[in-house]
Parts: sequence; structure tokens; C-alpha cells
Amino acid sequence: MPRPYRVGLFVRANNAVMRSLIRAGARIGTFAVLTVPGRRTGRPVHVPLVVFSDGGNRYLVASYGIVNWVRNLRAADGRAELRRGHTTEKITTVELPPEQAGPILRISLQSGPPGIPRPIVRIFRRFFVLPYLDVDLNSSVDDFVRSAVNHPVFRVQPGVQS
Repeated sequence: MPRPYRVGLFVRANNAVMRSLIRAGARIGTFAVLTVPGRRTGRPVHVPLVVFSDGGNRYLVASYGIVNWVRNLRAADGRAELRRGHTTEKITTVELPPEQAGPILRISLQSGPPGIPRPIVRIFRRFFVLPYLDVDLNSSVDDFVRSAVNHPVFRVQPGVQS
């Protein structure tokens, strides 16, 4: 059974550093800052995330489960902004059904964040991702489909749709 995800001091510090670097213009793989209104306060919430690409589409993968950015994105009807460096893009996301999300979740776990050196991906995946999943690198696509219920995947679409 996977461990429940808790945001600790390390994660808060890491997120603050990543947000600062991305806002300053640093390009770190395909990391971007997702800005979405808080579901309770309406104030912008800024979260650094990896944007995965596959088959010409881009995805936000909730490897840690249904965490706050997922709840906020759902409450905002998928409307948000992605910032990489000095470029901000208004987006709309579509939450994929588990049958479509499972294979994307599997690919994202197997490949890791694009643009990050493989040894770093292996260490990060082993200690910071796999403990929170109920699948591993050798799990079947069906296992990933079942896991996608608790680890949603959002397809990113440019522009805000009314």
C-alpha cells in the first residue's frame, strides 16, 4: 500500500527554490509553474510541476495523488496558467478518464521528467515517487489504469475556453 503524501519542510523548500528559478527564467527540463486560483480563497496558488509530452500532447500528472493543486484545478474547471521562464501561457486542462490516464501515468513514471539526467531521475523516482504509488515500473497497463483513479492526469490545451 502506498504511503500517503504529506508536504513537509523539504518539499516546501524545494518548491520555493523551483518557483524562484523558473520565474527568474531558468529552464529546468520541462518544469513549469502552474498558477491556479485557490478553491477556498480564490488567491493564486503557484506550484512547480513537470509537463510531460507524449504524442504531441502535454500532460500534468498527479504522481502524489489527489493533492491541493489537483483539487484547485478541478474547482477552477481546468483553467490555469503555466509559466516557463518569462513566458506565461493561459491553459485549459481536461482530466482524462482512467482508461486514457493509465498509459500516460505509466509513460511518465518510466521516462521521468524530460530533460533531467537519467541518474537523477532514477534516484528521484525511487525515493520520491514510487513510495506514493501502488504500481511500479513493471506493473501492467491495467494496474496503471486502476492507479489513475487516485493519480489523475490532465491534458493541457492552450488558451482558456469559455
